[in-house]
Formats: sequence, structure tokens, C-alpha cells
Amino acid sequence: MRLLIVSTLDSQEPFGAFTRPFYLGMYLARQFEVCQLGLDCSAVDYTQSISIGSRGLKSYIQAIQKAIAEFKPDVVYAQETLPATAALVTFGLKKPKNCRLVFDFHTLSAFEYWTRLAVADNKLTEFKQFIKTYLAQGTLVFSGTPIIAASQSIAESIPQWYKTQPKKIYSVGNGVSEDLLNLASSEMENPYAHLSTAKIVTVIAPKTFSFPTNDMSVAMTLEIARHLESKNKDIHFVVIGRDAEEQNTPSPSNITFTGFLPQRRDFLAHLKYADVGLLPFPEKAVAGGARNKSLDYLACQTLVISTPEGLRGLEEFKHQEHLLVTSYSTEEIAQVIDRACSNLADYQHLINNSYKLITDKYSWKARADKVADAIKAQV
Repeated sequence: MRLLIVSTLDSQEPFGAFTRPFYLGMYLARQFEVCQLGLDCSAVDYTQSISIGSRGLKSYIQAIQKAIAEFKPDVVYAQETLPATAALVTFGLKKPKNCRLVFDFHTLSAFEYWTRLAVADNKLTEFKQFIKTYLAQGTLVFSGTPIIAASQSIAESIPQWYKTQPKKIYSVGNGVSEDLLNLASSEMENPYAHLSTAKIVTVIAPKTFSFPTNDMSVAMTLEIARHLESKNKDIHFVVIGRDAEEQNTPSPSNITFTGFLPQRRDFLAHLKYADVGLLPFPEKAVAGGARNKSLDYLACQTLVISTPEGLRGLEEFKHQEHLLVTSYSTEEIAQVIDRACSNLADYQHLINNSYKLITDKYSWKARADKVADAIKAQV
């Protein structure tokens, strides 16, 4: 069976929206003949691919039409709103023979824009984006096309927002890669060796296209670091994916910005030798993308400390059973970090519990198997 995966996969930004289509495609290629179509598919080394190079709707439509004519897929699996809209238009213009369409919703975009509206710098622009995404994703919902949702909460939110229940909807969350699951046994140089005995608290916060959630997490991290700067000299924060020069205010002495880490091995080393993985997302962040960061931390056996928003879509992981969940108060988060870093051994059972759950249910292979079942059910 031939499967055309259409997404906004961008190899120049190997995080966020890149992760789901890249890793699902890797394992789906073991069950289907796969072709990846995205913005920049240069990182796709496991199957054939097509790079569009533009986020324009017309560019996507033309690329999908050409890929269908040449690759002749049995199923077009379109992820996120832009690729799914382009695929729906393509099928509307001329439905391919013996070819089915399946959507994948990474998030419920209108919900994210609406929730952030109160704290947006430009409320009119944010409101326009809300209307635009609400109508666009609504068109996809009402098309009757099968939907694979990246979390159960997305699947449950669709009837609330659109007052209709899709006939075919499947919930398949994100997963973790094998290099993270095997990280503990990997030999790597410690990037924090120069920090001596300091306990390392990492925050993954690359600059992402159009969404400010990581900006919010960096701002919150700076506040938390300031709370601890004079209280505990043995805790150091490391923000992965940002440069110090990007900050508008002076940074405290207990924080380092790594900048973007283009090499996967460098990124893994920064996770391997961290003591705490922090998810400092404020309530208005609506951090759908936090799922990838959460799973990365949990997979590499790091103690995770998160606000409730940081675990959106990962409700299976519980406070005091798998990780530590705080309130949205930066002072309280600082106190929880301080206590945890003083007695890390006391939290080893949380790390063990979360790693077991991750290995049992959250590998990308297991996720891809569920997606494969949903796709095969349409043919």
C-alpha cells in the first residue's frame, strides 16, 4: 500500500511540527511504501520525499497534485491545517481514483488562539488568526474525512467547539525515539562539566514559527531563576534553543542559553546530563507542543517538573506518581525545584515509573502501529 504523508515538516527546524510526521513516517515506512511531502524534507533519509519550500496554499496544492499523479498513493495522510486544507482542495478539484484522505490534527488551533487572546500583544491580529483557523479547521471537521488526533483532549474538544461528532476519529498521541529510550547507556561528553557540582535544570525552548508558547516559557524560566539566584548557588538553568542576546532584560547569573543545537547528538547530551527537565508553561500558553518536550524528558529518565499546562495531552502521567506538577506561581515552582535538587534520590521512583510507562506505550513504533491500523481501516 502506498502512503503519501503531507505535512509542514521542516528539516531546518527539527523540533515541534517536524517531530510527528518525521518519526511516524519512519516507522510507517516499515508497513507502507511511503513518500514524505513537506517544507524541507532533507532530513528524511528512510524513504523518498518531496520538498515544497513554501507555506503557500497554492504551492501545497500543486505539489500534492503532482505527487498523486507520479506516486499514485492509496492514502493521502495530511497533517495539520495547511496541508490538510490543500489536500481537501486537491480532492475537491479532482478526486484521485482509488485514493483515500486522512487528516491528522496536531492541535485544535482555534482553541489555542482563543485562549491566548487575553494576553496577546496585538489582540486584533490574534483574533483574526482565531477566526481564520476556526473556519479552516472547521471546514476539515465538516468534510467528513477521518481524523487522527494527537491527543484524547483534542478528540474530545472537537464536538465542544464545532457541535458535531466526527464519524471516524482516532486518538494517537506523540511518541519518543529510540535514541532517547537508550540514552542512559550512550557514551557522551558532559556539556555541563564546567559547571562543577551544580544541579542542572533544562528548558527546551527553540524559536518556533508563529506560536509564542516557548517565548512564554523562557520568560517564566527567567523569573524562576531570579527567585533562586541568591538562595541556592548550586542550581543552574540551561535554556536549549535560545540565545542570550534574544532576551530583552538582563539575565540572572544562574542561567545559560545554548543557542540552537543543530546536531542531534549535542541535544541528546544536554538532556542526558540534566538533573531536572522543566516545563514552565503559564496557563495562557496552551502549550500543545509541550508534549514532545515532556516525553523527551521522561524517556531519558530525568525528573520532570511541570505546570499543569505543560502536560496538556499527557494526562496519563500523574503528580507524585510519574513527575511533579506545580501551580503557575514562579515562586512555588522555584521552591519545588530547590527541594527536588536537594534530594534527587527521593524522586527516583517517579523517574522509574514514568520510564516504564514511556517504554510500554509511548515509543514511536507503538504510535505508528496505531496510526497504521487507522489508515488501513479506511481502505
